[in-house]
Amino acid sequence: MSKKFIGTGVALVTPFDDRNKVDFKALENIVEYVIQGNVDYLVVLGTTGESVTVDEKERADILKTVYHIKQDKPIVLGIGGNDTHKITQQLERTDASYYDAILSVCPYYNKPSQKGLINHFTLIAEKSLKPIILYNVPGRTSVNLTAQSTIELAKHPNIVGIKEASGDFSQCISILKNTNEDFLLISGDDLLALPLIAVGAKGLISVIANGLPIQMSSIIRNSLNNKFKEASEILLQISHLIELMFKEGNPTGIKAMLEILNLCNKAVRPPLMTASEELVKEISRAYKHAGI
Repeated sequence: MSKKFIGTGVALVTPFDDRNKVDFKALENIVEYVIQGNVDYLVVLGTTGESVTVDEKERADILKTVYHIKQDKPIVLGIGGNDTHKITQQLERTDASYYDAILSVCPYYNKPSQKGLINHFTLIAEKSLKPIILYNVPGRTSVNLTAQSTIELAKHPNIVGIKEASGDFSQCISILKNTNEDFLLISGDDLLALPLIAVGAKGLISVIANGLPIQMSSIIRNSLNNKFKEASEILLQISHLIELMFKEGNPTGIKAMLEILNLCNKAVRPPLMTASEELVKEISRAYKHAGI
């Protein structure tokens, strides 16, 4: 089992300045903040990191920035898309010494069959120098990697887990029942992590951990140690905040929260829009009400 990916991973945002350029100082501050919050690993340039609107030079600079201040935290790098050949080329161009695994999302827009998905990830797994965590998020990709396809892919020695964000609990249970103990099922949903861990999931890749690393790490650590009462108390305390993170889309909500915490600007890149003033006020009120 890839034990370094058990626990709480934080899906890092990519902060931008007033000119919509990457704000590397803010990125450093956020990484230091979440490390102090006792998260277990860092996920760079995933969905929350707005990877689709970050160019190749920015990608390289973001990865190096995180790498140089990560301390002992493993890095998972988002490398995915809907062109298998381009992904394998990107793997060849990216220095594998800067990361410990890749997170690769299901192809979007072209809607491949299950055989196409299996072929896509198998080709990536054969090219990658580091382990692969699959990323199933049908709400964004319009295609669901079924439990059966995941079970088949789990047989590949270089595919070590899946970030499951389908919201389908029965699908997750089927994966857990039919893969070996070494294969990691990781929640891609902050609110579902606790019940998924109760049936065998190994942790969470979290959005809200950018702003609440201590709380999310405590929820996951307690859950993994079968202390579900303690974990539930914290989850209930912050559940409304978690819901607000997605009210106007991700990472719009979490960036608004990070601005409230003076960690970065709430700016996002088009076609996303920054959080409305109403949402900012709601998040501020919910944060105060949670008593954090």
